[in-house]
Amino acid sequence: MTTKHGLITDSFKVVKKAKRGARKAKRPLSPPPTHQESGAATLQEEEELWTLRHFDLDWRFGPCTGISRLHRWERAELHGLDPPEEIRELLQTHTDPEYSLSLWRDYPL
Repeated sequence: MTTKHGLITDSFKVVKKAKRGARKAKRPLSPPPTHQESGAATLQEEEELWTLRHFDLDWRFGPCTGISRLHRWERAELHGLDPPEEIRELLQTHTDPEYSLSLWRDYPL
């Protein structure tokens, strides 16, 4: 007679699956946005932020990590790289960090 060897499945913990008809607990919905401005102002803000992100990704004006967008614009102007005047106007009219800080602000150096 041969010795009985266990099956490979005997060495793993049995995990029971939930029944198909079982209902999942409902998660609460995320709170609605608190931004109560008109749709036109929001669209304008989105276009402005898109323009600033495009400026961040444009390598012609030098690196953008670790400095503000206005500092980067001024540095590019100092070196004769002709950054868009529209960017400086946007940065001087808005004080929000979303406008003044680079796209890479959340990443450590």
